[in-house]
Amino acid sequence: MDDDDDSQQPFSQSQTEIYLAGFIMANIVGLRYYNGTINGREILGLVRDPLNQYDTNAIKVLNTQSLQVGFIERSVAAVISPLMDAHIIQIEGIVGTNNRSKFRIPCQIHIFSHLSSFDVVHDAFIGSTVHFISHSDPSFTLSHSVAVQETRADLAAGTSAAAGNNKTKIKTLDQIFKLVRENLAAKNNISEPLIPPSKLIKSELLQHQKEALGWLVHRENSDDLPPFWEEKEGGFVNVLTNYQTSTRPESLRGGIFADGMGLGKTLTMLSLIAFDKMKCGKKRSRSRVEMNSTLIVCPPSVISTWITQLEEHTNGGALKTYLYYGDRRTQDAEELRKYDIVLTTYATLGAELRCPDVAVKKLGWRRIVLDEAHTIKNVNAGQSQAVIGLNGKRRWAVTGTPIQNGSYDLFSLMAFLHFEPFSIKSYWQNLVQRPLTQGKQTGLSRLQVLMAAISLRRTKDTALVGLPPKIVETCYVELSCEERKLYDDVKEEIKSLMMHYNSNDRLVYSYSTILSMILRLRQICTHLSMCPLDFKACLFSSTDIEDVSKNPELLQTLVRMLQDGEDFDCPICLSPPTDIVITCCAHIFCRECILKTLQRSNSSCPLCRRSLSESDLFSAPPESFKTDTTELCTPEVGSSTKVSTLIKLLTESRDQNPATKSVVFSQFRKMLLLLEEPLKAAGFKTLRLDGTQNARQRAQVIDQFQLSKVDEPMILLASLKSSSTGINLTSASRVYLMEPWWNPAVEEQAMDRVHRIGQKEEVKIVKLIAKNSIEEKILQLQEMKKDITSRGSGKRSNDIAGMGINDLRFVLGE
Repeated sequence: MDDDDDSQQPFSQSQTEIYLAGFIMANIVGLRYYNGTINGREILGLVRDPLNQYDTNAIKVLNTQSLQVGFIERSVAAVISPLMDAHIIQIEGIVGTNNRSKFRIPCQIHIFSHLSSFDVVHDAFIGSTVHFISHSDPSFTLSHSVAVQETRADLAAGTSAAAGNNKTKIKTLDQIFKLVRENLAAKNNISEPLIPPSKLIKSELLQHQKEALGWLVHRENSDDLPPFWEEKEGGFVNVLTNYQTSTRPESLRGGIFADGMGLGKTLTMLSLIAFDKMKCGKKRSRSRVEMNSTLIVCPPSVISTWITQLEEHTNGGALKTYLYYGDRRTQDAEELRKYDIVLTTYATLGAELRCPDVAVKKLGWRRIVLDEAHTIKNVNAGQSQAVIGLNGKRRWAVTGTPIQNGSYDLFSLMAFLHFEPFSIKSYWQNLVQRPLTQGKQTGLSRLQVLMAAISLRRTKDTALVGLPPKIVETCYVELSCEERKLYDDVKEEIKSLMMHYNSNDRLVYSYSTILSMILRLRQICTHLSMCPLDFKACLFSSTDIEDVSKNPELLQTLVRMLQDGEDFDCPICLSPPTDIVITCCAHIFCRECILKTLQRSNSSCPLCRRSLSESDLFSAPPESFKTDTTELCTPEVGSSTKVSTLIKLLTESRDQNPATKSVVFSQFRKMLLLLEEPLKAAGFKTLRLDGTQNARQRAQVIDQFQLSKVDEPMILLASLKSSSTGINLTSASRVYLMEPWWNPAVEEQAMDRVHRIGQKEEVKIVKLIAKNSIEEKILQLQEMKKDITSRGSGKRSNDIAGMGINDLRFVLGE
């Protein structure tokens, strides 16, 4: 897969609509050195290879099986590689049909770009030996591009029919997708419900779980050809790419299990493992590892949930489980063979990415399960690459939110499932992503066909699980005079700064500063104590690009400010940063992510495009990433309007029913600490759950909260991002959100920790929103993001900590 993933680059032109600028004729060379084969009119995978020792402009050519065929000839690569590295163009290739030899194969390379860059693309070929064929060139009609074919499909089909040549009648891509849709409908995607073996699973499954188990078992044992493959004349052909082979392609045994949050997917997956174990146990000729070994990968916060579910739903010792995490990472593969389930985390596998001899890589797993699979939404992140590269016969992506930022999130799942050709970026871009991004109905239709072919999705409304209702309310609060004055002052400073940098390109350079100031706006809405008195001096020293190596105080201040909010994501992997480094242009990244970026020939900052080298990176001071309780002053309850409102609401709830438990979510750990004293003063007992706790500590907190009596802790103070997935908090029936989150999917995940199977009471969710503030704008932004996700749009939120430049302007009311 292409490491140079334009879709993950904030502010690049790939974030907006791109169109076919033209194409060039080229040769694939070096055929004798590689085993990959291709056929006429087959779509190619074209991948930059900047670290190639012979040519830094190299572009590899892959077939639909991800096997290398050769390279694009040097003269062509020398022109288009700089355009690719600058994120000006995206390219697609398709094999020609004439003049083939054992040394070279002709192909067409189609070049896509933003309309405003068409002239730049055209000028790049002036003076070169490569002929660029644009729309105005008569030869443009010879293009085999999907983009061109789709616009002339009816004409081509009509011409073919008029000639009486039915055998050569062209099938458009959408006709192919339509046939697949019809075949799926004829087969009926719903399988017979199954019941897991009572010797292993002691809990009774609900009807929708029995149906899901039937679907899972059917897919794991299917011998059908993968979607888009047909058997022809004794061979097999992929009708999308025209790849042909005499070897029958392996069945796609697995898929996306995408039932809504809280519908009991964990128990269903345990039932699948148990069902398979009983079936395989009767076949004594099979080794234990082939029969039973399932690798389950999940975030650290979810490990305790799997352990709890195993204890609750399986008979003692029925499924032997090994925790491959922390100090318990054995490198003895034979030891892992003894277990039915091996539990590990994405971070653990990511850390072992470049270690070839680790135990998890030595085994051929019978089944690999990714829980909270949206964790790998960035296919280029180390942990994503690690799970994609594992050896497993059956692969399951389990997530209640397969799409969070946009349809591109699904590409990483296709890569993990090895669903060819959609597991290769160039094919995904060509066949699905581009028409989606351009708002074409064909893009959405294709995406729906793909999901129907490999996924199962039911919601709480359709699963008929009998859950009590969930009521969501918005409680608006008026900021105090002191809060309002500081809020308005900071907002005016931000607007002045944005006016000074009046273009998007210039605005990028001060992005960290503006983002930090907006963070302060949001904190003011929640609690003044989170906003330091000297924050202006810290901020405005970084208005212009400054080498932070010359200003250690700025370095530490910037890190401390951004770490006050748990919602900060690395701009490259769009995940919370690990092993944080800061660039000389004051931008923050994961060490692994930015080092990978700098390996390109034209290395630059992904945000501001300033030239960077490894010497321009600085490690973040580790002590600045933890906020100790002793650092906090004890504020009066009246110092925060939201705290006063929260205590009032909690008191009313307690007066109505003293046994009611509540969960208070905040995205700021500092806010959770600030809440402890005023809640204690109001007579409430609390527990805290946040990202500083290890898996064992988190499990203890959850168990204490779930099992406690009326005279024990009634309020759980929980970090929104660290506690929004994989945990069960059904003992509570009230949820309070102290601030709105940029991504509504994260809020929904947090709510569904309480509103899920096992909940017996009506669930009430209260969002605390400051009137006439950025928080009201965030609510509107959430609705827009929900609309994008619900329509399956290809538009991706170009966000850093959830926000892009246009989002900045919107929430500030510009």
